[in-house]
Amino acid sequence: MADRFSQELDHWGPDTDEIRPLSVPQAESYCRDLAQSHYENFSVVSWCLPKSMRQHFFNIYAYCRWSDDLADEVADADESLRLLDWWNGELKKCFSEKANHPVFIALKETVQTCQIPIDPFEDLLSAFKQDQKLREYDTFAELLDYCSRSANPVGRLILYISGQANEQNFVWSDSICTGLQLANFWQDVSRDYDIGRIYLPREDRDRFGYPDEQFERRETNQAFRNLLEFEVQRTRQIFSEGMPLIGQLPGRLQIDIELFARGGLKVLDKIEAGGYSVWEHRPVVSKFDFFKLFCGCTVRSVGRKLGLSAGSAKKCVESNTQSKGRKAIT
Repeated sequence: MADRFSQELDHWGPDTDEIRPLSVPQAESYCRDLAQSHYENFSVVSWCLPKSMRQHFFNIYAYCRWSDDLADEVADADESLRLLDWWNGELKKCFSEKANHPVFIALKETVQTCQIPIDPFEDLLSAFKQDQKLREYDTFAELLDYCSRSANPVGRLILYISGQANEQNFVWSDSICTGLQLANFWQDVSRDYDIGRIYLPREDRDRFGYPDEQFERRETNQAFRNLLEFEVQRTRQIFSEGMPLIGQLPGRLQIDIELFARGGLKVLDKIEAGGYSVWEHRPVVSKFDFFKLFCGCTVRSVGRKLGLSAGSAKKCVESNTQSKGRKAIT
């Protein structure tokens, strides 16, 4: 268990002798600090969010972070399940009585303000519990079911805190979140196998002639490349089905959501450009890649706001920037 999370668990976990609940401002500060210390691009992402959403976003991130750590930072699966059950109990307290844990003290404010049901939070926990029991998936349908609980609830929570929760937006958001989860699986084939998990469905491995023996040897052969190419292209299609969501969102939130989506698509590009050799090299989106994606998302957001094409929006942004530069010189 990582030292940082071990200390957090000792201080706030179920085996602590006595927990002195924090005030709401203190709990919100805890969530904000936790979020900002874990995600290097958080300053950019949080800037894109409307100010009224930021603390809610921090609170939800802190809930997801703790849930993920309880699942992945605890070595023993039975102990992880015990802690996840405790966390589920704390979640129910958040919805029915006084919360004790700082994450839930802050989250209670978000839940009440944004009228969020308990379902997406519990769906996430069910996926984390499944990770402790199920290490391999036979079919793509089973994998999609897992994504519907491990990834899709996060997008739905963002829609709730942004006031954009409706059935059509949920459908589009689910596609983007599932695409992100799948891209992460194909990116992390080697890392996941290190911890005993296989997310490439058995039916697809069988279809492309990539047997268990080759998987165990981590062979990058033509069968594996064909298999991963198939998964990458299928994931691109899933992403495309969710992209209409972006134009339905308000203001700078468009930039945030498109940035996440195009970040996932960039991972797929990197996998493809690397010849699908994910056993040997984990494809990553660099800071420069992220900067280019951010600029592109910003330009497209301006274009949507002004009713311009992407090319026209880019020229508009460049012209405005040059004009400000001339004023600064004079």
